[in-house]
Amino acid sequence: MEFSTYYSISFYVQTTLIVLATLTLKLSVSLWGHSGQGKPPMFGDFEAQRHWMEITVNLPAEDWYKDTKDNDLQYWGLDYPPLTAYHMMINGKIARYINPDFVKLGSKGMEDPPVKIFMRMTVLAMDLLLFLPTAIAFFMYSQSKKNKEKDILIQITMLVGYPGLILIDNGHFQYNNVSLSLFILATLAFTKKADILGSLLFCLALNYKQMELYHALPFFAYLFGALIQQKIAQGITKFISLSSVVALTFLALWLPFISSADSILSVIHRLFPVKRGLYEDKVANVWCAASIIIKFKEIFSQSDMAIICLVTTTICLLPSFLHLIQNPNIQHLQYALINAALVFFLFSFHVHEKTILLAVIPAILVLKSDPLIVVWFMLISVFSMLPLLIKDGLLLPTVATVGLFWIISIHYVKPTKNIPSQMKLAFELSLLAASCISLATIIIPPPARYPDLFSLMIAIFSCLHFSLFALFFHLKQFDIDIYDFNDSRKLSKAKTDEVSYSLRHRNTANDVRNRQRNQRH
Repeated sequence: MEFSTYYSISFYVQTTLIVLATLTLKLSVSLWGHSGQGKPPMFGDFEAQRHWMEITVNLPAEDWYKDTKDNDLQYWGLDYPPLTAYHMMINGKIARYINPDFVKLGSKGMEDPPVKIFMRMTVLAMDLLLFLPTAIAFFMYSQSKKNKEKDILIQITMLVGYPGLILIDNGHFQYNNVSLSLFILATLAFTKKADILGSLLFCLALNYKQMELYHALPFFAYLFGALIQQKIAQGITKFISLSSVVALTFLALWLPFISSADSILSVIHRLFPVKRGLYEDKVANVWCAASIIIKFKEIFSQSDMAIICLVTTTICLLPSFLHLIQNPNIQHLQYALINAALVFFLFSFHVHEKTILLAVIPAILVLKSDPLIVVWFMLISVFSMLPLLIKDGLLLPTVATVGLFWIISIHYVKPTKNIPSQMKLAFELSLLAASCISLATIIIPPPARYPDLFSLMIAIFSCLHFSLFALFFHLKQFDIDIYDFNDSRKLSKAKTDEVSYSLRHRNTANDVRNRQRNQRH
């Protein structure tokens, strides 16, 4: 695994400034509202994370996922994998050292300023210690030496300055920065041919948030496709090594919960709660968008709908999955990661609006190849979460972060440069429509008969875009470039015009010769 470290002093100075600016932006967003603020009895994700700290520092590990007198699973029961629990335990121990009341057993809805400051700092700490270094490392070490420092700095800025992740982690309140950092590091490891390390890192990501299953199939397809292309002895050795790493990682993380079958099942039931429903609020996936015509929740039971989602998702995943097995290279892997996440988001069961982040982050990793579509995707992803952000009191931070992101995109990424005019027009009209819907959502009260009118409009509009983005990224994975198609049409037209001009020129010359001949006679 080779790393190029030949960068100028100016590059490191500018990188440091990007980090400081990003931390300032994240800290500014942290001063605003959070999920469930002042909304008893359940409050929101902010209280959920604090409650998990309370549970993990006061109860034995075997009770973390079980319904007991001290652990009411109906009140934000732990429903993330063990690595999240361990992270919350570490945070909880620090909180207890600072002030034991922060994690006092039985406390609910703590929103005092000291608690908020501590909780916000735990997210910023993971940004500083993990996410920001990961973003920098990926673009520094995953690309060839031919890439200009300016291009690398722009890509770093776009990843760390993505408004969606900032607003959800530092505003709404979550720790997506941890699982996504582990995912990015895993992708970097595979890029550098360090498959064992990549497998370990992805296992950590998966054991932090189960939604990383969105990325599991592409990684499996890539590794399996590479294995079957090797010699038998070499392939078997590699398979044993990879299997051992995965098994040992899971064993180490799950050790406190495998004392009995009941203990294992209690964790699994918490991680995959089928009873929660088809989707959360008005999420921008196919089932919610189509619900205006087909009332899935009324026609099908939850168990039947879960099966329908499973079958639909599997069918839609197959083309990308099978292609990657047959063509296991890094470029195909990166697009397959986007495609799998988008398919899961659009068709799977019980989707949250926030899980679109799992598709956007791998898309940012191919920003240099597809600047227009990636920037477009990033903007629509934030738009799709607008109802949630307004509910959390994050409207002004949303406008500010998206405005700043837009300025950076236009001046540095220049997404519409060398783009066909039709595509540029579609991009501009799309953003204009999104802006109009956003203004209507903010200014115009919805009709009493249709209180979710604007939320549903946002969901349908975003779903249509996500579906088209999924089609585009599938074409990219299959090495079919829509821009090449447009260029070919232009080239064909140019050749036709050239032939027509040549014929006209030849006919004109013949006419002149004939007139001269007639004059002589």
